[in-house]
Amino acid sequence: MAQGQPIFILPEGTNRSVGRDAQRNNILAGKVLAETVRTTLGPKGMDKMLVDGLGDIVVTNDGVTILKEMDIEHPAAKMLVEVAKTQEDEVGDGTTTAVIIAGELLKKSENLLDSDIHPTIIAMGYRKAAEKAQEILDEIAIDNVDSDTLMKVAMTAMTGKGTEAAREPLAKLIVEAVEAVEEDGNVDIDNIKIEKKDGAVVEESNLVEGVIVDKERVHPGMPSEIKDAKIALVNTPLEVKETEMDAEITITDPAQMQAFIEQEEKMVKDMVDKVVGAGANVLFAQKGIDDLAQHYLSKAGVLAVRRVKKSDIEKLSRATGASVITNLDDLTEDDLGIAGIVEERKISGDEMIFVEECSSAKSVTLFVRGSTKHVVDEIVRAIEDAIGVVAATVEDDKVVAGGGAPEIAMAKKLKDYAESISGREQLAVNAFAEALEIVPKTLAENAGLDSIDSLVDLRAAQEDSFYMGLDVFTGEVADMKEAGVIEPKRVKKQAIQSASEAAEMILRIDDVIASTKGPEDMGMDPSAMGGMPPMM
Repeated sequence: MAQGQPIFILPEGTNRSVGRDAQRNNILAGKVLAETVRTTLGPKGMDKMLVDGLGDIVVTNDGVTILKEMDIEHPAAKMLVEVAKTQEDEVGDGTTTAVIIAGELLKKSENLLDSDIHPTIIAMGYRKAAEKAQEILDEIAIDNVDSDTLMKVAMTAMTGKGTEAAREPLAKLIVEAVEAVEEDGNVDIDNIKIEKKDGAVVEESNLVEGVIVDKERVHPGMPSEIKDAKIALVNTPLEVKETEMDAEITITDPAQMQAFIEQEEKMVKDMVDKVVGAGANVLFAQKGIDDLAQHYLSKAGVLAVRRVKKSDIEKLSRATGASVITNLDDLTEDDLGIAGIVEERKISGDEMIFVEECSSAKSVTLFVRGSTKHVVDEIVRAIEDAIGVVAATVEDDKVVAGGGAPEIAMAKKLKDYAESISGREQLAVNAFAEALEIVPKTLAENAGLDSIDSLVDLRAAQEDSFYMGLDVFTGEVADMKEAGVIEPKRVKKQAIQSASEAAEMILRIDDVIASTKGPEDMGMDPSAMGGMPPMM
């Protein structure tokens, strides 16, 4: 083998950045992403309009929605999108906070890297700071949450999200919904169904103690309203079964044909008789109901709905107490659910089935109204956030003040804690403390206030109370607990945890090897392309 022969380890067209370049690129991607969502934070945050390739529009200031809708390619930026998604799944709110803290941690680490501090040292310092921050959160948290506090938590979550006009009535509905589905201190938010319809003002939204099914009755001859409903839920079709295998039936006589048709009709009638015989006057079927079955059900005065989603069937079961039946032979009166009223109503030109007045409903529906499709979509996103935070508050029974108060308190105590740490990790802990101040700083900037003045005032006010935060409407520092600006502790805890872990992971990357399609795959001449530099 000749001396100096280049050895290619990676294929042609592979992009690679190493060491400081890789770190710089990743940090820049994180900073850019954080800057994108930063302007949406707080009551005076602005909205983003996102237009996809088909021209569909989303107008929102919900951090996770913005990041999901954006077509992000950079691998480090994708890691920050995961931070937002985790925050959304765990708490339902605080996605923007989590991303801007992660972006600021990366920004602060850049100065430390320029001072020749090793990335591992920075990551270890960040980890210590994050653990200490969680302890500080426990110290400043408020216990013993009541319904009034839950209302404030819901209203804080919805502030600045297009629901300003109806914040209070919506918060009341959300708290009622969460309290209705709460069992032994746990809240499964899947049991709160959200149905939306445009064409009315947001104040017309209401809570249904039961389920709304976006379907219509299968036959116009059926009653459109049934009081004292006895509800059967079946996930088997009410139609003649097809043969399991390819089979031929040979008929030699017209009388045999008539007998065959009559037998099929009898099978369908028997199915309907079993439903009616059990005492049911409302039927929700997960599968089909054929025309003949519809006719018999209509004659029996049963309101029937077909092809109901599995998730709706499960919610109906929890709301009405009905059992879901797979075989109609097993259907008895004990399997039926009860509701005060089942009614088909026409809402904005579409029929919907309302199952209401369920005495012990463990599944409820929030019926959300809005003037246009885009308005109602944004209201639903705000409501989903508020449901998440109210559920988290009910489960944890701990809240903190809002308005940047906990971030300033944590930053202040972290700076004291940093002095007890020897070595270069002290600088990383200090950087973490400064990074947390990005939240009140951003709140001030978005409200058109001087961020430096606001931070100085906040730090001074926190000498007296942990509850002192920034009132963006007056521009003054105020007691957030008294002002009713309250957030669940879990929102802050999760935001700090996921932001610091993502920043640590990105910092430890010193080599990015990106495989792209080879030039042959793209129909290009490989000789015209610059390949991967040779590995000597």
